[in-house]
Amino acid sequence: MVSVKKVLFARCVFVIRLLCTLVGGSLLLVSCAGPAGPAGKDGATGAAGKDGVAGKDGAAGKDGAAGPAGKDGAPGKDGAAAPPAAPIRLLDSRITGWVRDNATKINDLVKAKGYTSAGYNSSARPVALFDWDNTVVKNDIGDGTFIWMVRHDKILQPPNKDWSQTSADLSVDAVAALKAACESLADAGKPLPTSTNTACADEIFNVYYNGKTAGGKAAWDNKSPTGASKDITLTNNSPYTWAAQLQAGYTASEIHSFAQAAFDQNNWAPIGSTQTVGSTTGVTGYIRIYDQIRDLIRTLQENGFDVWVITASPQWTVEAISMEVNVSPDRVIGIRPVYDAMGKGTYKLQPCGPDANKLVTTFDQGKRCWTNRIIFGVADAEALKTQADLSKRAIFAAGDSDTDLAFLQDATDLKLVINRNKTQVMCNACLNVTSKWIYNPMFIAPKALKTTPYACSTAKDAEGNPIKDENGAAFTKDCTEQ
Repeated sequence: MVSVKKVLFARCVFVIRLLCTLVGGSLLLVSCAGPAGPAGKDGATGAAGKDGVAGKDGAAGKDGAAGPAGKDGAPGKDGAAAPPAAPIRLLDSRITGWVRDNATKINDLVKAKGYTSAGYNSSARPVALFDWDNTVVKNDIGDGTFIWMVRHDKILQPPNKDWSQTSADLSVDAVAALKAACESLADAGKPLPTSTNTACADEIFNVYYNGKTAGGKAAWDNKSPTGASKDITLTNNSPYTWAAQLQAGYTASEIHSFAQAAFDQNNWAPIGSTQTVGSTTGVTGYIRIYDQIRDLIRTLQENGFDVWVITASPQWTVEAISMEVNVSPDRVIGIRPVYDAMGKGTYKLQPCGPDANKLVTTFDQGKRCWTNRIIFGVADAEALKTQADLSKRAIFAAGDSDTDLAFLQDATDLKLVINRNKTQVMCNACLNVTSKWIYNPMFIAPKALKTTPYACSTAKDAEGNPIKDENGAAFTKDCTEQ
């Protein structure tokens, strides 16, 4: 039989365990504590807790090393051909005066040879060459400046009052007449009072303008190769040369001021104006730049052409006003004096060509010589010849006179003649054997259309030879203007 103590102890233990279970087993047994029982088994694993809030992104890492280059892709197809570039500008269609298809032919040249053409070479620009008097301007700045100097007392008494020193081509009669009229008026090297002394002015003007003394005697004794006494050859015009020689004693800047004053006076004078020189009345007294030629020069320049002026007027005269058409003085070739130690002009003139004793000025075939020498660097020995190398010739040329014929014939692509009814040059332009010639009436006060044929088959040049085309063949038929 179980004792009462054992029953009570067992109940006490049971109650204590129950309490420990209820309070998490954390109570201390103060009493009735028996020895510790063996550890109980682990309880079942509780459910997983919820995920916590995501943390912030970390800083970006450094770029890795570049990978190897990929293989080239397949070649693309050729694109469509670009349209041809348009010229920078063409002739201004608002400026009238061009006849037939002249403007079209000029524009075609610009397209074919200008800056936007396929073969354009900026290091060897195509050359365009213009005569000045009656081509770029209406009338003659050489005449205008010479007359201005006479009317403003700018002609100097020659050394020792000896007029033969001014030109070797003056005739004995001319030298005597000039001496008689002018000798007593001023000391050597001083200005002659030609604005007030009619006799001296008349003698100087007549020798220059009419090729005769005031008394009617021949003023020039320039021998041609045939031995004839005359004032014009194929390489020199004695009166034109004399206009340059009578600028002796002045510097370039002084002559520039004379030429500018002459141009201003003539440019402001109404069209058709005349003036009096000495006792001679009705002398041409106005000059105008042709708007059409100014526009043509601008068109050529803006399309990459190298524009030059070749003139039989004095160098210092034309270069003074060449910027009126945007041609710089270093692109002007005129009759050039030899300078003295003070920079003043002398009666001597700069030579061209193989014969140092033969005066070759910028006149007629002399224009070819100076063009070849100055523009294209041809040696004097070959400068009077047409150059076989087309790169040493102008692409375009414009002139008005028979004495422009040589450089017009040498132009390779287009030759423009301003028509003043000059036989030699108009025979070339009218018959047009190479289909490269065009001619146009003067743009101010044009001459009437010539109704009778030019006598091309019988006309002679300055040396008395039959006139020829650019291929060197004499003309066998005449021509009527269209």
